[in-house]
Order: sequence, then C-alpha cells, then structure tokens
Amino acid sequence: MNPPQKHDSTAQGKAGVRHCDIDAEAAGQRLDNFLLGALKGVPRSHVYRLIRSGQVRINSGRTSPSYRLRAGDRVRIPPVGTRPKSSPVATPDSLDWLAERISFEDGRILVVDKPAGLAVHGGSNVSLGLIEALRLLRPECKDLELVHRLDRGTSGVLLLAKRRSALRVLHELLREGRVDKRYLTLVKGQWSTATSEIDAPLVTRRVGGEARVKVAPEGKHALSSFRLLDRFGKTASLLEVTIATGRTHQIRVHAAHAGHPVAGDERYGDKDYNEYLRSFGLERMFLHAHSLSFEWPETGEDFHASAPLPGELKSVLTALEIKSAATAAGPRPTT
Repeated sequence: MNPPQKHDSTAQGKAGVRHCDIDAEAAGQRLDNFLLGALKGVPRSHVYRLIRSGQVRINSGRTSPSYRLRAGDRVRIPPVGTRPKSSPVATPDSLDWLAERISFEDGRILVVDKPAGLAVHGGSNVSLGLIEALRLLRPECKDLELVHRLDRGTSGVLLLAKRRSALRVLHELLREGRVDKRYLTLVKGQWSTATSEIDAPLVTRRVGGEARVKVAPEGKHALSSFRLLDRFGKTASLLEVTIATGRTHQIRVHAAHAGHPVAGDERYGDKDYNEYLRSFGLERMFLHAHSLSFEWPETGEDFHASAPLPGELKSVLTALEIKSAATAAGPRPTT
C-alpha cells in the first residue's frame, strides 16, 4: 500500500530517513498498519521493533504500535531493507489461484475465501502473506487493508477494505459488535448442550515469538456462542460459533477451556486426539469462517458473504458419519 500522505525529503536529518505528513484520508489507522503499508516486505515483527526502539516517531515523540494517526501528524520512518535478497518475487501472473478465491468485490470492499495454511500477513517465517499477495494482484488498490484477521490454520470468509473511509466504517461496526461472524468447527467429544455461551476473559503472552492465549481473570473480555449442529457418537461434535469479540485464538481457547478442544489444533488441542482423527483424513485444524454479515450504516444496505466448507473438511465429516453409523448399528448377529 502507498499511504496517502506527503513525503518531505528536505526535512530528512540523515540519509534514508523519511518524514510523512498524515492527511485526513490516512487519519484513523493504527501506526503499525500504516508502517506495514509504507514498508512493503518488512516483517511485522521488525516493524514492532522499529516502533518500540524509538526509531519510528510521531511529531518527534515515541509512541506505541496501536497509536491511531491524526491529520497533521508527522511520522518519522527510518531507513530499512524491505526485502531479503533471497526472497522470491511474486508477480500478478503467479497469483491466478488467489484471484479465483475472490468471491465479492466492489468499489469499497473485497471478500476472499482464504485457504487454510495461508497467513494473512507476511512475517519472519512467511515471505508473502495474503494481504501482500492481494496488493500485488490489485496494484490499483492503493489503500487495500484487512478489516479483520483469521488464524493461519483457519479457512473461510476474510473481508478487506479498498478505501480508508470504508475501513473506518467497518472497524467501528466491529467495535460496536454489529458484524455477525460465524464459524464452523469440529471439537473433541460430545458437546453437552444445544446452545451455550462461554464468557471468559483472555490474556495473550508471547512465548518464543508466538502468541499463547489463556483464560485469566486479568484478561480482556471475550464472549463466544456455541450451537450444536451434529454429533458423531462420542468422538466429535460439529458446532457453529458466533463471536461477540474478536480476541486472538478466541474460539480455540474457549473450546479447549470447555473441555472440547478444536480438532487438529496443534497449539491448544489434544495431541492424541488429533493423531486419531488423521485416520479420518484430518490434516489441518477444523475451523472455518463460513459467513459474515453487516448493515452499511449510511444506506441501511445489508451485506452478506459466505464460504462453503472445504472439501477436505467435508470428507472428514463423511468418514466420521460412516464410523458413527457403524458403531450405532453394533456387531452383526451370528447364525
């Protein structure tokens, strides 16, 4: 992304340093997201180090990654390499597979059916994330930004904004809980009730550079609603999950907290259970964002997007159903 701001080359105190003046269109976005657009190819972890070390400054002062830019702010951006020499260079021609996964697009937003295994952002172990790939695919969309995120192992509906004005509206809707996001997940064991809520605060810690989330009284408010769709004997339960908050790894941690970890979850799940489900063909985490809906506040227009359950997850359900039916039928009588 090339953020809409003015570059003042005459004010550079040392070679390579940039000073960017924020205008009204760029105002409102977080500093870390602004820098990820301004420093294309730089891993998110390195962007955070630049901010926390004071190399990035706002109006000559230090600030945090979550600071929201204001019109008139001046951002100091230090010189930094944007792409390792060994990194392969992607081209729009090599991203045809991604273009085929765009399920909706208009002048304001873009919806992608994200495959499992694709990170939404590039990082230290990911040379090209979904947002970087989409910016290559849509170079005319200078302000393309993620509206929300999905874990790398989660598939399904992902919403992006093509305009800063649309991003501000959608972020406000998310903060107010006016975006309905629904997920499908397979969990261990027999879910005990048809519908249930888990209201348990979550705290995030960084362990070896990775986010580790747990339920803790000092954590941030997190609310998830689980609705039972199907049971497969005592082995597994298929659930629809609606989240009122969007905390990191929220569904996965809440499900594990309830004693029913998400199938295939290597971080919060059951290792032996995951290995058992491999015999049913499960090679990934069974978590899929299947629908998203909201109402545009300025027009009252309803928007809805959905993504079908991937074939590899459907086949797991089929295998479990066959196994469950055979178990229920019991052994054949002998003659």
